[in-house]
Amino acid sequence: MKDIYIADLASFEEGKPFDGYFLVLAKQQRTTQTNKPYLSLTLGDKTGQLEARIWDPGDSRIARDFDRGDIVKVRGGASRFKDTLQLKVDQLRKAAANEADKADMLPSTTYDVAGLWSQLLGFVDSFTEPDLKRLLTAILADPALAQNYREAPAAKQLHHAWLGGLLEHVVSLLTLAERVAPHYPILHRDLLMTGVILHDIGKVRELSWDLGFEYTVEGSLLGHIQIGSALAERTMDSLPGFPPRLKLLVLHMILSHHGKLEFGSPKLPMIPEALVLNFLDDLDAKMQAMQGEFDKCLREGKGPDELTGKVWALDQRQLLNTRRWLAEAEE
Repeated sequence: MKDIYIADLASFEEGKPFDGYFLVLAKQQRTTQTNKPYLSLTLGDKTGQLEARIWDPGDSRIARDFDRGDIVKVRGGASRFKDTLQLKVDQLRKAAANEADKADMLPSTTYDVAGLWSQLLGFVDSFTEPDLKRLLTAILADPALAQNYREAPAAKQLHHAWLGGLLEHVVSLLTLAERVAPHYPILHRDLLMTGVILHDIGKVRELSWDLGFEYTVEGSLLGHIQIGSALAERTMDSLPGFPPRLKLLVLHMILSHHGKLEFGSPKLPMIPEALVLNFLDDLDAKMQAMQGEFDKCLREGKGPDELTGKVWALDQRQLLNTRRWLAEAEE
């Protein structure tokens, strides 16, 4: 296990030297405004990412001895520049094969993945609509797809951006949908649940998670909406007697789940289940983004009455943790 994680550095004495292991997520040769060369790195571990600088890299073999995707041992000190934590690297070398655990290098869900998967299958088991049940059973029975579904992040950066994030996000949405569906008799409960399970399934091929979280070539050219709808359509076409109208509704759920054309949806939600899916998806993503910002404030030692920084995922607004703020008042 690592001794020092990126999340720990916010509370370190500025400039105090330390040794640590990190995954190299990006590496680029750059120059300052005064034409001074330096090596710009993005280092990561399971608690976050950090920008790092190696000054005068041409004076040593340091720039040639490692590459993106390598785990490296770093000696350096952290400091703040324009309110952003950065690392000045004094020494760096590529870690030996068994020197560091890659499981420490990528963020992952704090939930039990096997438990989340069991919950998802339990929701499918509860379906009363037989054709939707056999559709999902057929898709989730593919061992490779099921493994990727359990591992994939839900996004590269915005929300649930960690190993198991897709599954965590979907189970959260299923739990919400189970509560909302009985409240509105207009909703077809199993169709809504099917949309939840399939809406982001294309992300198992849109994203890669071997060296940090990146877009695949397929993901860059097509996107998860197209990938997911094609997968669902192929599966429905392979199931004998699958109802054409149900097929149309399932595809619409996937194609419209981003809610707006400018957000990448080929179609706007035009059925009740698609509209609810869009709202729940947006709600869950935004609430997780808020929680992430509040956790960051705690790590950085901010007080209950201090707002977060501007949050890109929430239209550059600042946020206040109401529970923490009210608890301070009671104390």
